[in-house]
Amino acid sequence: MNDTAHGKSHLGEFLSTRRAQLKPADVGLADYGDRRRVPGLRREELAQLAGVSVSYYIRLEQGLSLNASPQVLDALATALRLDDAERRHLHDLSGEVRRRRRRLPAERVTSAVRQLVDAFGDSPVVVLGRRSDVLAWNSTGHALFAGHLDPDSPDQAATRPNTARLVFLDAHTRDLYVDWPRKARDVVGKLRQAVGEYPDDPHLASLIGELTMRSPQFASLWAEHRVRAWDVAEYRMRHPVVGELDVLQHSLPVPRGRGIRLVVTTAPGSTTQAALRMLTLALQPAEGISPTAHLAAGTPARVVPPVHS
Repeated sequence: MNDTAHGKSHLGEFLSTRRAQLKPADVGLADYGDRRRVPGLRREELAQLAGVSVSYYIRLEQGLSLNASPQVLDALATALRLDDAERRHLHDLSGEVRRRRRRLPAERVTSAVRQLVDAFGDSPVVVLGRRSDVLAWNSTGHALFAGHLDPDSPDQAATRPNTARLVFLDAHTRDLYVDWPRKARDVVGKLRQAVGEYPDDPHLASLIGELTMRSPQFASLWAEHRVRAWDVAEYRMRHPVVGELDVLQHSLPVPRGRGIRLVVTTAPGSTTQAALRMLTLALQPAEGISPTAHLAAGTPARVVPPVHS
C-alpha cells in the first residue's frame, strides 16, 4: 500500500469511528425514535452538518477523494465536535503534512537538552521521543516512574523503555496510577496524535501492532480513535517507596527537537511536595550502599513482559 492510500485509510477510519460516536441529540438534530441501522450519525446527517455533498463525504470515508481543502476539514471537525488536538489530527491524516514531510531525523539527546534537564534540579524529568521512548531521565524521574528498571537503559536504542509499553504491559507501572484507565486513555490518545504526525515511521507502526496484539485493553482504546494533546495532566500516583502523590505532568516541546518532549512532574500540594523530597533523599547513597538500593528494597518484583524498544 502506498503512503497516500495508507493515510487515507486512517482518515476514513477516523471519520467513520467518530461519526458513529455521535448521537443526533449531540449535534442538535431531531431523533424521532426510529430504529437506526448504524450507531451514531448517518453519513447524510454529517454531510449536511458540514455543508458538503453526501457523495463527496462518502468518497472521503472510502479513501477515494484526495486533497480535501482545509476549509472542508475544518467544517468536518466542527460537525464532529472535535477539540483542538483532534482537529489538528484530522488535518494530519488528510495528507497535508505528509506532502511536505521530510525524512525523520534520528532521535538523540543533545548537550543542550541535558542542560535543560539539569535546570529543573530535583524535579522529576523524563525526555520522550516521538514514539514515547524514554531518551533520558534525571535520577528523580527514573525513581518516580521506573525505579525497577536499569537507570542507564535509555542510553542505548536497543534497551530504551517505552512509556506506552510500560503502561500496558508492566505491572509496576500499572500499579503506579490510581486511575489507571484514565492514564491508559491518555497514552493511547497521544499515540493517535503521533500516528497522524509521523505516519511513515515503521517503528511506530510496529509498536502499535505489538500493543494491539498483546493488550486487549489497548486494542479496545485504539479502536475509539480518540486523540490527546501533549500539555498538562493531573494524576494520583501510588509509589511503592513514598506512598500516594497528586502530581502534575507538564509536557514541554524541545526546541528543534522534532517530536522530542520533556515531561516535568510538579507537586501542587504540600503533602506531595514532601513525598518528592523524601524520594530525593532516598536517592542519596548511604555508606557502602548504591543509590538504587533504597528503591529496590521497596519495589515490587512483579514485572511482566520486557519493555525494551
